Amino acid sequence: MVFVLRRAALFIAIVLAWALLAAAVAHSATLDREVVAFSGFAPGTIVVKTGKRRLYYVIDEQRALRFSVGVGRSGKTWTGRARVEGKYVRPAWAPPQAIRGEHPNLPDVIAGGAANNPMGAAALMLRGGEYAIHGTNRPASIGGFVSYGCIRMHNRDIVELYRLVAVGTPVIVER
Repeated sequence: MVFVLRRAALFIAIVLAWALLAAAVAHSATLDREVVAFSGFAPGTIVVKTGKRRLYYVIDEQRALRFSVGVGRSGKTWTGRARVEGKYVRPAWAPPQAIRGEHPNLPDVIAGGAANNPMGAAALMLRGGEYAIHGTNRPASIGGFVSYGCIRMHNRDIVELYRLVAVGTPVIVER
């Protein structure tokens, strides 16, 4: 009887430990995405501040939904205005010539949804497909200066942003 009680107590302790760990992971995942005070931009605009490695989706005149992002590395960043020109779920990816020059063994196209596809769960295309706001297959890169100019988001975050925006949404990228 004592053995059964100890075993049951151990089982409950393990289940509680896993539940606490899962709750901590879920809580930390939401820390990167929150509503914050933000003004000076029209509602419905996406604003990327590359120096802060943050993307803001403007909700109204006083608030925005803030996301952590990965941005262009030194010499690969850009600033300016664009519009969302296309929305794609699990897009295929064809490496641009600049990337192919540094990584000549890349395939011509990586299928959408493939584990090695850097576009992740969804993409918002900008500037004739030259840049995108997209998910990633490397979530640890979020928060860094890591890309060739694209804006990387956690897959759960690009899915949320994808849901909120339409083709034609204005995008402003600032330092």
